[in-house]
Amino acid sequence: MPGETALTSLSTDQVLLTTLLVKLAVMAASATILVRFRRFRQFLIFEQRPTPDRLTFALTLGALLAAGVVARLLLHYDAADLTLEGAFIAGLIDGPYAGVIVGAMVGLPAFFAGEYGAPFFAVGCGFTGGGLRELCPKEVLWQFSPFVFTQIHKRVWRMIKSVRVDWQLVLLLVPIGLELIRQGIGSRVGNHHRLFYLAPGSPWSLFWLAVILLATVLTVATPIKIWNNARIEHRLQEQEKLLLAAKLEALANQINPHFLFNTLTSISSLIRTQPETARMLITKLSGLLRRLLRSTDHFVTLREEIDAIDEYLHIESVRFGPQLRIEKHIHPDTLDVIVPSLILQPLVENSIKHGLSPKVGGGKITITASMHRGRALIEVVDDGLGMNDEQLEHALGDGIGLSNVNERLRTIYGSHYALRLQSLPGQGTSITIEIPEMAVPERVTA
Repeated sequence: MPGETALTSLSTDQVLLTTLLVKLAVMAASATILVRFRRFRQFLIFEQRPTPDRLTFALTLGALLAAGVVARLLLHYDAADLTLEGAFIAGLIDGPYAGVIVGAMVGLPAFFAGEYGAPFFAVGCGFTGGGLRELCPKEVLWQFSPFVFTQIHKRVWRMIKSVRVDWQLVLLLVPIGLELIRQGIGSRVGNHHRLFYLAPGSPWSLFWLAVILLATVLTVATPIKIWNNARIEHRLQEQEKLLLAAKLEALANQINPHFLFNTLTSISSLIRTQPETARMLITKLSGLLRRLLRSTDHFVTLREEIDAIDEYLHIESVRFGPQLRIEKHIHPDTLDVIVPSLILQPLVENSIKHGLSPKVGGGKITITASMHRGRALIEVVDDGLGMNDEQLEHALGDGIGLSNVNERLRTIYGSHYALRLQSLPGQGTSITIEIPEMAVPERVTA
C-alpha cells in the first residue's frame, strides 16, 4: 500500500515528532469538543461543585482517556495515549479524588495488557495534579497557558527578587518532572512491558527529550487555555446580561413616574368638580400600580401588555368620557409574542396627551398588531392634531415617552428593530414598532 510505504519510509525521529504533534492536536480537539457542552461549561465556571457533577466529570473524562489507551494498544496509535496529561489535568481541574479516579480508569487497560506500572503512574499523576490544585490559587491555575515559556526568565528573576513562589513556574515544572519520571522508569524497565513512554531517538537523545518535555507541557496547558477562554466568555456574557437588565430597569423607571405624574394631574383637576369621578380614577390607578409593582419582568407577552393598556385606557376613558374612542385589531398569532414590558403605554399616552386632548371633540385611537415574515408589527394610530415637520423631527429626542421607547428598543434589539413615526397636521399620528418574533421568553428580571 502507498500509505504504508510512506509511513515506513519515515525515520524514527520523524515518527516521534509526528506522534507528538498529533498528540497535541488530539488534546486540543478533545478540549474544544468538551467545552461545547453546556453542562461541562457550567462545571468549569464554578469552583464549588456538587458531588454528582464531580463524579460525572471524572467518569466521563476517564472513559475518554481509557479509550485512547485502548486505541494505542490495539491500533498502535501512540498519539491517542494521554495518560500523564489527562490524569494530571483531571486532578488540576477538580482535585485529588477526580485525579485518582481518572488515573485508575486510564491505567487499567494498560495494566491488563501487561504494563503493570501504568495504574500506579497514572494515579500518581492525578494525585499530583489534585495536590497542586489544593496549594495553587485557583485564578493562577486558570492563567496557565502554552505561552508561559516566553516569560520564564522574567518569572525566575521576579521570584528570586521577591522570594515568593511563582505558581506559573511550578505548573510548568511539575508536568516536566512527571515526564522525566516516566522516561526514567520506562528506560529502566523496558517500553511496552512495564510502562509506556515515547522514547527519544539517538544520536540526538537530549534534543528529542527536550522536545518531548515541551510537548507534554503544551498538551497540559492547551486545554486549560481553551477552557479558561470559555470561562472568560461566559463571564462577559453574564456581565452584559446584568448591564442590560440594569439599563432596562433605569429606562423603565423613567416611564412610571412620568405616567403617575400625568394621571395625578388629571385626578387633581377633577377633585372639586367631579369628586366621584376622581375617586373612581384613584381606585383604578391604585389597581394599575399594584399590577406594575407585582411584576419585575422586563419582557411580557403582547397579551399581558394589552391587558395593562386596557387598565390604563379605562382610567383615561373615565376622564375623557365618550369623547375618547378606542379600537383594537389584535391578530391572535401575535398574542404570545414577547415584547418589552410597558412599551405600549407611552405610545398611547402620547397620542392622548398631544394628539387628542387639545383637539375639540375628542377622537379615536386604534391599536393594531399583526405578523409579517416572522416579525411583529404593532401600530398605534390617532386622529388627533398631528405634528408638523419640525415637531416630527424632534419627537423622538425631546419627550420622555417616545425617546424612552426608542432607547429601550435600541438597547434590546440593536439594529433588528424599527420605530416609524408618521404624522400630518390636522389628520393624526401613526407610530409603528417592528420587532423580531420571540415566542419563547427568556425573562430578564430586575
